[in-house]
Amino acid sequence: MAAFGGLTCLTFEKNGDVVVEPLRVAPEVHDQLENNLILFFTGIERSASKILSDQDTKSKTDDDAMIQNLHLTKEIGLETRKYLEKGQVDMLGELFHTHWETKRKRSPNITNPLIDECYDIARKNGALGGKLIGAGGGGFLMFYCKNGEKIKVIEAVQRMGLKWERFRFDFDGARILVNT
Repeated sequence: MAAFGGLTCLTFEKNGDVVVEPLRVAPEVHDQLENNLILFFTGIERSASKILSDQDTKSKTDDDAMIQNLHLTKEIGLETRKYLEKGQVDMLGELFHTHWETKRKRSPNITNPLIDECYDIARKNGALGGKLIGAGGGGFLMFYCKNGEKIKVIEAVQRMGLKWERFRFDFDGARILVNT
C-alpha cells in the first residue's frame, strides 16, 4: 500500500491479478479521518510469521471458521469503502470494532493482555473502535474517535504506556530519491 499512497482499495481477482483503485473520497473526508484517527505504538515488536502461517494453514485446509472469518473481513472492507466514499466517516469506528472482534478469532497470538486492556480503556474513553495494524501480536494500535473524544483517549492509552504517534496520509506513495 505504501507504494501507492493515499486511501487505496486493492481487489484480488481469482486469476491472481490485483486491481488498484484510489478511493473516491472528498477532501473533507481525508481531513476528518486525520482528525479522528489515533495511532499508538504498543512497544511490542514481533514477527508476524507465526500468526500468518497459522492463518495460511487453516485457509489452505479449508478450515470453515477461518474461511468465514476471511469472508467477513472482506465484507468489512467493502463496507468501509462504501461509507468512506459516501462521506459517512464515523461508521469507520464501528467497522474497526467489528473487524477487531473478527480478527482476534483467527489466532490466539493476534492479541495479548496489554493490547486487550488498552483496547478496552480506549473504548471506555470514547473510541468507537480500533484495530491492530498488520498481522497482530504487537506493533501499532489505531483507534477512531468522534470529534472531541480524541484527547481523552490519547491520555488514557498513554497512561497504559503506549506511545502516541502523530501521522498524516501520504498521497504520493513510494518515490525514488536521487542524490545529485
